[in-house]
Amino acid sequence: MILVGSKNKLKRFKENESFHNVFQPSREELVASRYEFKGNWHQKVFKNTKPIVLELGCGKGEYSVELAKKYPHKNFIGIDIKGARFWRGAKTAVEESMSNVAFIRAQIELIEYLFDDNEIDEIWITFPDPQIKYKRTKHRMTNTVFLKRYKKILKPDGIVNLKTDSEFMHGYTLGLLHGEGHEILYSNHDVYHQEGSPEEVTSIQTYYEGQYLKDDKAITYIRFKIK
Repeated sequence: MILVGSKNKLKRFKENESFHNVFQPSREELVASRYEFKGNWHQKVFKNTKPIVLELGCGKGEYSVELAKKYPHKNFIGIDIKGARFWRGAKTAVEESMSNVAFIRAQIELIEYLFDDNEIDEIWITFPDPQIKYKRTKHRMTNTVFLKRYKKILKPDGIVNLKTDSEFMHGYTLGLLHGEGHEILYSNHDVYHQEGSPEEVTSIQTYYEGQYLKDDKAITYIRFKIK
């Protein structure tokens, strides 16, 4: 007996295959040879030279879609290993004929195989798993190894944004950035209750972010450059 949830996942996987804005390279395809879109996202996918912005761990894709609506002069790519999640964002983009947003099903650790050096202008990391246990440190999306990966694909003046409900993740990242000498452009431990918070941070919310706010949970934000 196939559960309803499993049926929905299969349906979404199938529908993702039909979307022109969804890319699902296999790990073998990425690692074994140069990916066809690496270095060619402007030319082959977006057909323009507008800045490219990534959302890593994009979940349902709401943030990528809303950013794309808010900033039509930029291109956005949401990346997540769970295609059934970002199906909603990809479908919305197709239904609304949005040409400046795409989605990739892949592991974040393979990001260097997806994009060329200096190809990306900005990165958003929205509500990542903080991986609090010490043995999970290597999976934290702002650890030293991941920052080096981001540095490689970002342009020299590229920006990274971290938005999280985890005080631990916020503090860990701030400490790491200070310790390694990176440039912190802005930091706020409660963006919805302090004046001067960047408008693009507070004007867009994910579904789960809305739930956190209902529970009066503080949302933190850091904007930085990797040196």
